[in-house]
Amino acid sequence: MMPLKVGYLLAFLVLSCCCLAARARGTVPTFTRTVSGQTLTFAGQDPAKDGAMVIPTVLVPIRLTFTGKTTSLDAAGDVPRLLKSPLFAKYDLGTGEKTQFGDALLDATFAGAKKGHTLLGAPQIEPVTINVPVGRGYLLHAGRSGRSFAIVDSEYVEKQLFQKIPRVRGKLIIAVAHDTAFYALGDATVCCTWGTHGVDPVTGNSFVLGAYLHDAPAIVSEQDIQPLTQQLAEFLYDPLHDPGNYFYTKGAPGNFFKPWKRPVGDGRCGAGVGTDYFLLEPTDTNLKNNFPSSTPYIARTQGADYHLQNVALLHWYLGDGTKAGPYSFPDPHALKEPAKPCQRHTAWAGGGQKAAVTPVAHDGNTNGHWLIGYWTGSRFRDGKPFPIRDVPSQWDVILVAFAPPAEGAPEGTMRFTPPQDITPDELKQGIAWLQSRGKKVMISLGGGGKYFKLDDVKDIPNFVSSVAGIVKEYGFDGVDIDFESPSLELVPGDTNFKEPVTPSIVNLIAGLRELHKQFGPDFMISLVPEGTQISAGLVSYGGQFGSYLPLVYGLRDILSFVDVQEYNTPPLEGLDGNIHQTHTVDYDVAMTELLLHGFDVAGGPGAFFPPLPANKIAVGFLAGYDAPELVSRTMQYLVTGKRPHGANYRLREQRGYPALLGAMFWTIDADHKQQYRYSNAIGPQLHGYPKAK
Repeated sequence: MMPLKVGYLLAFLVLSCCCLAARARGTVPTFTRTVSGQTLTFAGQDPAKDGAMVIPTVLVPIRLTFTGKTTSLDAAGDVPRLLKSPLFAKYDLGTGEKTQFGDALLDATFAGAKKGHTLLGAPQIEPVTINVPVGRGYLLHAGRSGRSFAIVDSEYVEKQLFQKIPRVRGKLIIAVAHDTAFYALGDATVCCTWGTHGVDPVTGNSFVLGAYLHDAPAIVSEQDIQPLTQQLAEFLYDPLHDPGNYFYTKGAPGNFFKPWKRPVGDGRCGAGVGTDYFLLEPTDTNLKNNFPSSTPYIARTQGADYHLQNVALLHWYLGDGTKAGPYSFPDPHALKEPAKPCQRHTAWAGGGQKAAVTPVAHDGNTNGHWLIGYWTGSRFRDGKPFPIRDVPSQWDVILVAFAPPAEGAPEGTMRFTPPQDITPDELKQGIAWLQSRGKKVMISLGGGGKYFKLDDVKDIPNFVSSVAGIVKEYGFDGVDIDFESPSLELVPGDTNFKEPVTPSIVNLIAGLRELHKQFGPDFMISLVPEGTQISAGLVSYGGQFGSYLPLVYGLRDILSFVDVQEYNTPPLEGLDGNIHQTHTVDYDVAMTELLLHGFDVAGGPGAFFPPLPANKIAVGFLAGYDAPELVSRTMQYLVTGKRPHGANYRLREQRGYPALLGAMFWTIDADHKQQYRYSNAIGPQLHGYPKAK
């Protein structure tokens, strides 16, 4: 589950990347200014000085090729338009004089003190080709238009880029990918950004990596140089930024501010120039796992218009309400007030107060449609945990999170400890009480941020014996598998989901079959893959993409259900050939139909992944990520076939799927904190459908 996973990865990445970045100060001149008592570093020449500084620039159009694909994306054709754009050519962007975008930004930042200029020199063109292997990104194709779009690993592209371009003293590298979005942390569930910037930790090169959007599918709303102007603006404001510092951790190079709240989008926090993970501007709307989108500033010319990113000016970040605007550039009205303070890393779960609303009761009679949820026993603001016995009756299956890999124990060993301030006896009694009322209670193995591997066949007994011990001690009805990326990633050369060769996957299948044999036919096994681990298998098969397909296939005869996380998943294609984004009925329905109908793996044909029965499929949601109303419309469409207003995706089965198992939520605790807004709405809806046949 993503709310748990990211912190563990960041702890490693921030430490490793920050230390490297600290060795390099970049290849572009910088100056410092003390503003509101804070000393900040900017790129270029101090605007108080006369004259112009021209920064030598290397423009790198990237040609992206993809292993096993004939389609490539080449930015070389974008160079003529780039050279005529406000990146390099002079325009009047509202400052009263014609100059480049970056120079105009510094002018707006230090209004009244500007004498000199910081300009990008006529660039040296150095095209490079980067091959994207399976597992490092994928291509999407948009329906009838046939337009292609790439989603790739930003860290991989940066590494490959600077293997080809050594240190260039005194120069700025501007690298451009054509019709491409990026994901962070080497994990496609952390998507999407238009690029990155700062100081490459290996070569020490100052750089901007961004996309040029020329012939992107209609689902991408931004155009031409908007992504590049976003990253260039942030580079000018934070030229020493460590591109691996996704949380703007103090101690790393770069400029930092008090955490600020995003004025649009999800309202989460940032603490540097741009948002966590994605380096998006405060003007950008990007609910996680979607393409960024914001209203552009249009620079109009007689030849062609250019779309520029509206960026936050310095005193917006400082939150100085005493200073009058403008707070944004080039459009001074894009941000109407300064930044508001924000509490860092607020969980999707929301409030944290005990529920005041009464949960809707359910008599326990099942019609074959289940409400499934994860229970963590999380603590409230009064310091007391949420007992499992207090789980409302609407929940049919309770997944206890988590039994992670045991540290310091033999490989494959799993260990479970009840949540803080809940004793083992209290938990056992609560589990038995729920089971006496017809509920199923399972132990979930793994969890976000917990790396699991079972590479050696000799370690299977460790896995089986440790899990069996947990199940017997607490009386669980079965196990739920939640091994997320980078666990269970397909090894290079593993190309056939029917005959996997990735050791951890092969051995996990064997271990789960042994557990099922040991406990008997009533022993439940469920899988909760991220979207990349199932749905992405349509467009790519390797690494994290499609990594759960061999598990589903190898366990299909003993599998109780699969509930794909429709919130930990980037933009993907559906069976209709269109690209879909999260936070929509279309997305949830399209991704679910992949399992309901099966699909040609990696675009096929030749490797068809067979469908699962509807009564083994649940749709995975995150409390607080989508509104209950959207969840309700999704389930209504899937179960009954009645297409809700605003949905464009057409079901292949017009009558819907009356036997669909139900809906899963991360978490029951979050629903409790949010006044049962999900279980009180979705539970009665599912339980009110006719009995599944």
